[in-house]
Amino acid sequence: MRGMTLEERLAAFVGQPVGAPGPAVGPDPVNQPMIRHWAAAFEDANPVYTDPEAAARSRFGAIVAPPLMLSTWTMATVQITGIAERGGSPVASDGSGAIAVLDEAGFVATRAVSSTTEIVRYLGLGETVSSSTVMASISDEKRTSLGPGHFLTWVTTYIDGAGEVVGTHEFCILKFRPA
Repeated sequence: MRGMTLEERLAAFVGQPVGAPGPAVGPDPVNQPMIRHWAAAFEDANPVYTDPEAAARSRFGAIVAPPLMLSTWTMATVQITGIAERGGSPVASDGSGAIAVLDEAGFVATRAVSSTTEIVRYLGLGETVSSSTVMASISDEKRTSLGPGHFLTWVTTYIDGAGEVVGTHEFCILKFRPA
């Protein structure tokens, strides 16, 4: 990628996987303890998440996971050692992605812009989930009130053990040079 303009280097990432190649397979199946902790943390008393009898009477017929837990089932285990050196990133990176290219070019600040989740269906206990993330777009340089920057959008697709899509998550950030 050396010898290419910044725009050419960034364009090469669009449509490509983000992070490790291949899907991230959830280390654990959908399970009651994680659902219980999530529901408690968000003070969500919906009985379809924690009460087997109430869940059996619901349209689901059994316990289901809160839909916005979708990403938790495939999250990498946090690595605390070296987190400061990684700029707060919870996992190590090989430093070869679009964010690293923008950091090298002086776009060192990050601001979350938008996050959209689409739930196709709820997950039940025991299901396994995997996810794949693709860089959907990287804008040309834009002038913003925070400074010049590029908008990066990636899409993560979540699939169940049968290969069916259960949800998607689109996330957009602004990588910018502070004004």
